[in-house]
Amino acid sequence: MEDFYTIQGEGFYQGHAAYFIRLGGCDVGCVWCDVKESWDAAAHPHVSVSEMVNRAKSSGSNIAVITGGEPAMYNLTELTTSLKAEGLRTHIETSGAYPLTGTWDWVCFSPKKFKAPDPSIFLQSHELKVIIYNKSDFSWAEEFAGKVNTACKLFLQPEWSRETEMLPLIIDYVKQNPNWRISLQVHKYMDIP
Repeated sequence: MEDFYTIQGEGFYQGHAAYFIRLGGCDVGCVWCDVKESWDAAAHPHVSVSEMVNRAKSSGSNIAVITGGEPAMYNLTELTTSLKAEGLRTHIETSGAYPLTGTWDWVCFSPKKFKAPDPSIFLQSHELKVIIYNKSDFSWAEEFAGKVNTACKLFLQPEWSRETEMLPLIIDYVKQNPNWRISLQVHKYMDIP
């Protein structure tokens, strides 16, 4: 769908320079998705793996983040192998709805209620990032915290349109449950893509 060099705005790598490769196509259907234009893969041009890798390499970043849509819909082995051959770290942001392919330095698993994750994602995750839209999302987040590996970093992030209502609840929750951290979409505060 698009690719761009920016600052990682959320999660464990927040604040790091990163090259984003956003793949078109998603069947998860989050009602609050901020890139719904990514859902229809056919609406976006095909770009070769070599072109994506060349763009990422020429950015100067040492991190390539594969996101979507839902990037795990595709076999990402060729893309990750090529990125790693050029010396880039490979990160993915996925709902976990599909088994992962490819070789990953960092897996950000952000489960969605709209499509259940494949259980294979649990032990592969380096980061669990749960979007908090309603109070009930805290118990839902804990369900996944109990499934991921013990080294996985745990993040709660308010859904952008409900940040004012949810952030105070998240702050209180993290104070009572310090195994969690807060993630904010700081790129939106800085007005960068």
